[in-house]
Amino acid sequence: MTLRVKICGITNLEQGETIAHLGATALGFILVPNSPRYITPEQLVTIIPYLPATVESIGVFVDTEIADVVQIVAKTGLKAVQLHGQETVDYCRELRQQLSGSLSKDLSRDLSKVEIIKALRIRNRQDLENIVNYETVVDTFLLDAYHPQLLGGTGHTLDWSMLADFTPCRPWFLAGGLNPENISIALRNLKPDGLDLSSGVEISPGNKDIEKVAKLFAQLSTLNF
Repeated sequence: MTLRVKICGITNLEQGETIAHLGATALGFILVPNSPRYITPEQLVTIIPYLPATVESIGVFVDTEIADVVQIVAKTGLKAVQLHGQETVDYCRELRQQLSGSLSKDLSRDLSKVEIIKALRIRNRQDLENIVNYETVVDTFLLDAYHPQLLGGTGHTLDWSMLADFTPCRPWFLAGGLNPENISIALRNLKPDGLDLSSGVEISPGNKDIEKVAKLFAQLSTLNF
């Protein structure tokens, strides 16, 4: 299976198009108002329709009302939602039901195939063990570094040694402090289905460093995974 590579925190069409053409399989858009990488749903509708069809658009939400998530997905054309807060198993189950159920029937497109990605901030092995609770209600996991105040984009890596034997029954993204310099080390030690990068390829929050992104994909092209 092809390694998925998601560049998160995109805030404008020009950078999104450039990064997609460099090789990204997915672009992440932060729909969290207090984030420095925040983008509004109104801005998203001026970006997603003009991106290459080969790239997935993923909306990042934090403890957002389920009805609001569904409406934003329908309005913007997002292909996936990433839940990066304290969303419970019941929340994820209800989101799937609303995306697949009667609410989505009133909208302009079928939302039943929208991917649900649950992000989990890993602090210890107990956090890893708790992942099993979500396996029946989400499509994909994203493992990020734990930070007591920040939910993502911290630039900190998680303890990769904890993931040496990590074999969930769902595909998973590795996130947390990844950059062109450490990506080869990560992939020599771990076997994720995808990579998620944000601050490691930025000039400032929401402004991507295209040279770093190009270096990332040049580095990936030399690896066997």
